[in-house]
Amino acid sequence: MAGTAGTPGTPRVLRAMNDRAALDLLLEHGPLSRTRIGKLTGLSKPTASQLLARLEAAGLVLATGTTEGRPGPGAQLYEVDPAAAYAAGLDVAPGLIRAAVADITGRTVGRYELATPGRRAGTGAVVQQVTDALDGAVKAAGLARADVHRLVIGTPGAFDPGTGRLRYASHLPGWHSPTVLDELAAALPMPFAYENDVNLVALAEQRLGAARGHTDFVLLWNQEGLGAALVLGGRLHRGWTGGAGEVGFLPVPGTPLVRQVTRANGGGYQELAGAQAVPGLARELGITGIPQGPYPEVAAALVERAAAAPDDAAHRRLLEAYATRLATGLASLVSVLDPELVVLSGTVLTSGGEVLRALVQAELEELAAPRPRLVVGDVREHPVVRGALESALATTRDEVFDTAR
Repeated sequence: MAGTAGTPGTPRVLRAMNDRAALDLLLEHGPLSRTRIGKLTGLSKPTASQLLARLEAAGLVLATGTTEGRPGPGAQLYEVDPAAAYAAGLDVAPGLIRAAVADITGRTVGRYELATPGRRAGTGAVVQQVTDALDGAVKAAGLARADVHRLVIGTPGAFDPGTGRLRYASHLPGWHSPTVLDELAAALPMPFAYENDVNLVALAEQRLGAARGHTDFVLLWNQEGLGAALVLGGRLHRGWTGGAGEVGFLPVPGTPLVRQVTRANGGGYQELAGAQAVPGLARELGITGIPQGPYPEVAAALVERAAAAPDDAAHRRLLEAYATRLATGLASLVSVLDPELVVLSGTVLTSGGEVLRALVQAELEELAAPRPRLVVGDVREHPVVRGALESALATTRDEVFDTAR
């Protein structure tokens, strides 16, 4: 009996598999010739030619230039058509929304930042802020809203799947109504998803940065708040209510026991090692010239200065004391999860570079039985937006590459 369309092993399924493999190779390597695609996929040159003709007819690839530097005529090169689809990502933080649009190859083509002042923003204001930020990035890209295939929104905390309410982020005005997601869906012309901001940073590091090739790792984030993302078996672990990784609430030695933590929007680990702890620690050690400004910026500046002055006793003590505080909370995480890798991210941690990383590594090995390797995150420029784009692009590519066959 002849196989039906979609049956494993049929010519149609094999063609689809080969087409997707070729598209993934073009995304990874950039422009490739027919011969090179054939070698990388194991396909004959005629089959590779047929494959490229199909993808070109579907509007997914285009011919672009020829190879140079060899005797004889250059071979035709092909690449994924950047205009095949676009995706967008938003980073929603207190007082600011960052938005970006990327083409299907992952290249960012439009950016926009929208200030969102005010402590009493309602749901209507939130919807307007999201659409304004998206429109700003779309306009910067020279596109229209309808050109965006998918949007991913990153926020602090997490939306409880049972109630639809945003939890663990009382400092984000207007986002706590149980109807906000429905109202956003009604206002946006494209599908959208939401994700915790630190989870998106972990996704960016897994796809593009220090966690590439790793399926079990923890990302510790320290910027406006202290949080973590947990990747287990290659997938984000979100927890029953989306609260996995909210380590700022973790009770730790060295701080008073914080009760009613969600009302306080913080806990022991946040008090011990959050950005706001660094200036106080510096004062205790007699460090002068502490800059003024928001805690994350001040903390990052102090840590960076200390890491750049290894021979200064006070600055060395600052880094050592801060490394101990960071390792105190990390010890609980790695003792439970036993991850292969810990990625240090967020400006307060990355500003310390290798100096701070080595100190935290040494302290952690004193406090916990597991010995994961610590690395500093590689994705430094707007990592939440980058992770949102990577998330949106992954789904967009699956949908566009599948529906074009």
